[in-house]
Parts: sequence; C-alpha cells; structure tokens
Amino acid sequence: MPDDPHIRIGIDIGGTFTDLQVLDETSGILRSLKTPTTPDDPSIGLVTGITEAAERYGFALSDVRLLVHGTTIATNAVLERRLAKGVLLTTKGFEDALEIGRHQRREIYSLRPHQEPPLISRDRVIGIAERMRADGTTETALDAAEVEALLPRLDALGAEAVAVTFINAYANAAHEERVAEILRRLRPDLLISLSSEVSPEIREYERLSTTVLNTLLMPIVGRYLDRLATRMAEAGLGARLLLVQSNGGVCTAELAKSQPARLLLSGPSGGAMATLGTARALGRENLIGVDMGGTSYDVCVVSGDRLTTVTQGEIDHHPVRLPMVEIRTVGSGGGSIAMVDDAGRLRVGPRSAGSKPGPVCYRRGGTLPTVTDANVVMGRLDPAFFLGGAMALDKEGAAAAIGTEVGDKLGLSREAAAEGIVAVTESNLSAAARLSLFEKGLDPRDFSLLSFGGAGGLHAVRVAEELGIREVVFPADASTFSAFGILHSDIVHDFARSQVMAADVGALPLLGDMLDALIAQGATALDADGIAPEARRFAVSADVRYRGQAFELVVPWPDAAAEEASLERLVADFHALHAQRFSYNDLDAAVEIVAVRLSAIGVLPDIETHHDIAPEAGADGARDVWHEGAWQSVPVYRRGAVTAAIHGPALIEEEYTTSFIARHWECAPGPQGTLIARRIEA
Repeated sequence: MPDDPHIRIGIDIGGTFTDLQVLDETSGILRSLKTPTTPDDPSIGLVTGITEAAERYGFALSDVRLLVHGTTIATNAVLERRLAKGVLLTTKGFEDALEIGRHQRREIYSLRPHQEPPLISRDRVIGIAERMRADGTTETALDAAEVEALLPRLDALGAEAVAVTFINAYANAAHEERVAEILRRLRPDLLISLSSEVSPEIREYERLSTTVLNTLLMPIVGRYLDRLATRMAEAGLGARLLLVQSNGGVCTAELAKSQPARLLLSGPSGGAMATLGTARALGRENLIGVDMGGTSYDVCVVSGDRLTTVTQGEIDHHPVRLPMVEIRTVGSGGGSIAMVDDAGRLRVGPRSAGSKPGPVCYRRGGTLPTVTDANVVMGRLDPAFFLGGAMALDKEGAAAAIGTEVGDKLGLSREAAAEGIVAVTESNLSAAARLSLFEKGLDPRDFSLLSFGGAGGLHAVRVAEELGIREVVFPADASTFSAFGILHSDIVHDFARSQVMAADVGALPLLGDMLDALIAQGATALDADGIAPEARRFAVSADVRYRGQAFELVVPWPDAAAEEASLERLVADFHALHAQRFSYNDLDAAVEIVAVRLSAIGVLPDIETHHDIAPEAGADGARDVWHEGAWQSVPVYRRGAVTAAIHGPALIEEEYTTSFIARHWECAPGPQGTLIARRIEA
C-alpha cells in the first residue's frame, strides 16, 4: 500500500442509514458500506462507519485523504425547530416584513387555517434608522451610535446570532457591513449573518427569510462541525473535510459554518449529481432519478443533458433564495408507516419509523407497519439476507403488525394488506415523478428511470409502468448511490448580482461591469480554496422575464459577454425555454434581465473508477413471493450472477438492496456496471 493518504470517502447521512462510498485513488476500486444513523449525534455514526470501512477493506484511518460529507443536520434543525436564539436587525419601518410574508393562504378551504409563526418573533426584531435606495445611493445614513446603543438589548435577549437585513442592501451593502464591523468589534463571540453576503438579490421577503434561516442555523451547524472535527481527531482522521451544498457542489467547513443555509438540500443533491453523471455515461439525455431510502423519496430530472436547477426553494413553508438542484421530496420511504384513517382509507406516509425504532421487522421496538414490513411479508425481502445478513428481520412480527393495523380493519388477509401497502406506496411514488416532469412540459415516455436508494429497486419497475416509461436503470451500489455522487462532486461557489434592466443594447455596459465583478469574486473564492487555474470553470446564467411578469426563468448563458450578439442569443434561449415550460412565448414582448449569476467551479481530480462487484455463477435459487394476488415461486439472483438477460418476475439481490423485475420485463447487464430493465411485449 502507498505511504501517502490515498482514500477518498463520500458519506450521505440519511434518516435511517449512513451510506459510505470508499474510493482507493491508487487502484480506482470503489466499495460501499451502510451503518445505522445515530440521530442524536450524526457524527458518531459517521466516524463509526469510517472505522468499520477501514476494518473491512484494509486501510488505516490515516490513509483517508478527503472526506466529502452530505448532511441533513440543517434540514432537520429547521423541521424540528431546534434553532438558535436569534435577533433580527432591519430597516426601521420594515420590522413586520418577516411576519407579513407574501400573504399566501395554503389551506384555502380551511375555516381556521394554521399560520406558522415567524422563525424570529416580533419582540426580537429591532428596527434601525437607515435607508438605501434601489439604485444603491444613500437616502438615510446609518448612525453608528444607534447600533452601539443596541448592545445591552441584544445581551438581554440572549442573542446567539444576529441577522442583518436592510432594504436594498443587495444594491449597496455598506450599511450592513458597518453594522457587522461594530458588532464584531464589541461582541466578538456573536455570530452575524448579512443578507448582502447570504442572498444579495431583490425581493426583500425572500432575502429576509433566507438570511434568518442562515442565522438561526449558524450555531447548530457550527457546533455539529466542531463535534465532528473533535471526533475525527480522536479517531486519527486527518482528512480534509468538504460539505455538500444544495447546488450539488461542495464547500469547506469554514464556509458551511458561515452560510449553513447552503446545506439545506445537502444529501439529496448528491444523488442528483450522480444521476447527471450516469446520464452522460450512458448517453441518455433524458433521465429521471428517483431515490427511495428509509424516510423519503427524492425525484430529480436530467433533461437535455442538464439537471434542472432553481434559484429559490422552500423548507417547511419558509422560502430559501439560493441556487439549488431542483428536487421533489415526498414522505415515502421504506420506513413510511401504513395506517387506516377514520374514513377507512389505507394511507402510507409521510410519517416514518426512521432508524429508531424503525420498521417492526427490525426488532427495535417498532409497532406500526411500514413499507419494509410489507415487502418482508410478501417475500420480496429475504429476512436472512438483509444488509448482507448483518441484520435478521422478523417476518412474523411484521405480518402480525400488518394484520392488526391494516388487514383486520379492511377485512384483508395479511398478504393482501401488504400488497395494498405496496400498491399505495407505488402510486404515491409515480405521482411525485409524474408531477416533476409534467410541470416542466416533459413527457415521461421520453425518459428512462434511474432507481437508487436502499428501497428503490423493489418499486422502480412498477413506478415506470405507471408512468409509461419503458426502461429502468439500476446503477452499481444503488443503495449508496447518493454517496457516490457526493464522492465525485466539485467545489462550487454561487454568486449573483441583481439589477432590473431591459435586455437590449443599452444594458451592455452594466452587464459588462456585473460579469467582471462576478468573475473576480469567483476567482477570489477559488484562490482561497487553492484551486489551480487549469482546474477552474465559470458558468454564467441570467434570470430573465417578460416585462410585467412577477417571476423569472433561469437561462444558461454559456457565451456570456457584454456584446450584442451574445445578448441576442440569451433572449432567444429565454423565448425557447418559456415556450417549453409554459407552451407559449411572445417574440415581440419586451424582455427584462433581473439578475446575473455565476457558478465558480473548482474541478477536483477525477479518477477512473470501477465497482468491486465479484461475479457469481448461476441463480441463487427461488422463493415464494406474493405477486399479483397469489403466492408464486420466483427466481432469485445475486447481482454478480446476472451476466445475461433474465425475465420477470424475478428478484435480484445485493448486500444492501433488492430489485424486483415484474412480468413482461427483462433485465440485462449494461455499461458502467449497471443493470438495465426494459419492457417487452406480452
């Protein structure tokens, strides 16, 4: 073995399991491992997983060079309201903006609609006399003495972190920066988040919401990363740590501490990046990736060789104005709980058994039946081979729970009740995938489906059938596929400049200044990361709309330049994208540019890899599976044994996942270690 560190590890911490992909950079061999997530402190499960991988695959912890980490710590903190004590400083007269929001009524038929309270209550919002105009000039100057006079009040409120969001700070950040300078000088331990750094864009409410979320997450994510650093040091792990962002790229732990809102879709974005890589490797321009784990089902779309991305998302009804991979998430995973509601309807999810206590069959105290329990009862999961035999499953316990909670209430046998749970689940999964395509004007029949996640393979073919998709791709190590995407992510910094302008030749000087400033900002960030000039890439896009619209489309601008021909191509691409998305465009309408965006990309060394999948001869045998309303003997194959086409119904087992091939489908080996199932005529 070489003396220098040569191991790169990608880690995806989910609600149920922590997934690892381990790459030996000298040989290119990829290996995977799963270990239970430790929800109380995910860093424990992370270090435990690395230690188990080192013992299993024969490397020392000192051999680990790079650790790339996807995490749900920020997401869970928001959903569970485990947030820091924050204070908001804003322009005097705008103290109620966070509570007013956008006047959206989500429960339009409810007589008593539930209104989520703001993340920072009104008594913790302080107005400061200052004002910038939209053109960046000063209307009301900031008084430093007023800021200093606020310090006793901040102390009395027990502020752990302060959000500073002034009106029009995106156009001129001088007042926000001055406040930060004063607070850092007089209260050096106070964490401070500026809207001009987190989300320097128009729309004050969205910028405000994003900055508040970022502020309240700073102590949470900071403490987690400090604990992780301590545990890594105690274990002898000296690897460089990078965190996965919502945009699919990675960043340093230092940036993650100062801008933790960028981690809100950290885990799922790894699967999206792996989906894009697989689409390119297989030559599929249109690929829909579906990730079914223990808790959720995530859908991403590659269309025309591009991942769909958005500049604004939402978490628990709070807008987040940051670039992110577009991912639709529904609460349907292997641990999703099945129940019969008061109307006698069978429902599955969004409640999940998680990893504690987990499905009934885990023998960890769970009493409510889940999707995993249904698959065990139907014989689609082998109780003796779950996690490669590391965890024996309780089939009888699962059957009893399904009978009590579902079967008896609906007058069904245990097997029929389990089949009903699976049918409802697959209907939920296909609906999420269908919506992800239809809302973009895309036809599912033009797509292949890529299935990954520990629970995905059992349901992928049936979901594809409901969508009219005729090809399903099962990647190697599908259960840890998101960790594979994380492993190969590049460093990405996103920057934006907002200014509403007509998309005509009169805007060229301003566009030139914006592009120059963005590229300089991106270069500075990559300098700090130590990225060599030859490993840098800059991707430009623009937010464009018809004049009078209240929303924009993000249009890639690959030849961005302050030149008339380049601007004309941007406008033409906007018209085409508008027609695809909304089925119409107006070539004669006035077009506006609202923002220009830059992704500064530091390309990490790419290594040719191959999965460590040992070939196995012949079928593993057969077992009885409840299928199409009856018990049937179904052949069972180890994945390494699938060297030629097999026909459904059949099961293909791996250490961490199982795939079900339905009747009228065949499955055969494909490129890059994949298995590809295709619909055949009856």
